[in-house]
Amino acid sequence: MSRTLTTTPAADGYWMPAEFEPHAGTWMLWPERQDNWRAGAQPAQQAFAAVATAIAGFEPVTVGASAAQYEFARAQLPEAIRVVELSSNDAWMRDVGPTCVVNAAGDVRGIDWQFNAWGGLNGGLYFPWDQDDLVARKVLEIEACDRYRAPFILEGGAIHSDGQGTLLVTEECLLNANRNPQFSRADIETRLHDYLGARTIIWLGDGVVNDETDGHVDNLACFARPGEVCLTWTDNRRDPQWRVSNDALERLMAARDARGRRLKVHKLPQPGPLKMTAAEAAGVQLRAGAKPRVAGERLAGSYANFYIANGGIVMPLLDRRTDAAALAVLQKVFRDRQVVGVPAREILLGGGNIHCITQQIPAVTARKSPAGPA
Repeated sequence: MSRTLTTTPAADGYWMPAEFEPHAGTWMLWPERQDNWRAGAQPAQQAFAAVATAIAGFEPVTVGASAAQYEFARAQLPEAIRVVELSSNDAWMRDVGPTCVVNAAGDVRGIDWQFNAWGGLNGGLYFPWDQDDLVARKVLEIEACDRYRAPFILEGGAIHSDGQGTLLVTEECLLNANRNPQFSRADIETRLHDYLGARTIIWLGDGVVNDETDGHVDNLACFARPGEVCLTWTDNRRDPQWRVSNDALERLMAARDARGRRLKVHKLPQPGPLKMTAAEAAGVQLRAGAKPRVAGERLAGSYANFYIANGGIVMPLLDRRTDAAALAVLQKVFRDRQVVGVPAREILLGGGNIHCITQQIPAVTARKSPAGPA
């Protein structure tokens, strides 16, 4: 049974755990939009299946598929992966699924953010998005988790938690006028405290260059463990990404987390820069209300867009020139986890990557509360 609550998580003693804490499982959605995924979405479906299979080697996976795609998705995925019929407008479970919160006893609840397709009618990526806005509630019903319906717009990819009261966010996204223009920075911080238990917000500036989510933090930087952050990096000062990453590095080095620690930063090499080919762009159907795909457009490729599973890291393989170096960094950072690479260009062509298409459900386990003076 899943109840809809009228309180806030922080008031009820709940907070957002870190992704590197134990999971009960992972949720994904099955891609099918032919105005976003090329060649009838079949290359993307193969990539999603490969990601789901890799994660299933570490923890349970559930994939939601539309009624039209259910039988096909079921046939493409290993039997160990649960497939459920679930309507959606596209396949970005990180952003349309629930962000879960926990309490000290180990109870799990979910936040159902308002969703407007990354900008609504002011720069959003498609219309309509009504089915996406119902996904989190449906997932929480299936998982029998109580639900908080947040009274503002946010996406799961726009926040990253250390599980101890610190959040990473970007100004480009959270302060964008196409999300919550009525809120000031202070208003947003108050709501991040109320809904995620955050006591310290580390504001980075812009996200990865040409990221169509308006700079989600999960494509730029993420916590590897308390006090340690992985950051997308390039040494090429002529690349516009250098300015973005250097600014993020300076902010991270100047910051303190919720427990007063300085941060250690691990630099992940940037792939590419990668661009959409003419053949790839031509394979996407043009349709009113959807973002067109253009040959030569720079892709927001990033190795920071990996998924932390129980005992594993599932990372995108994007560029043969840099894949091995990125994998080596991640294996050094996550010495106690197995790093698995999955070819992910087809996911990137749709606008995101492995972290964007996954959403974890925390394990039910007792935890130490991060609560303390604000």
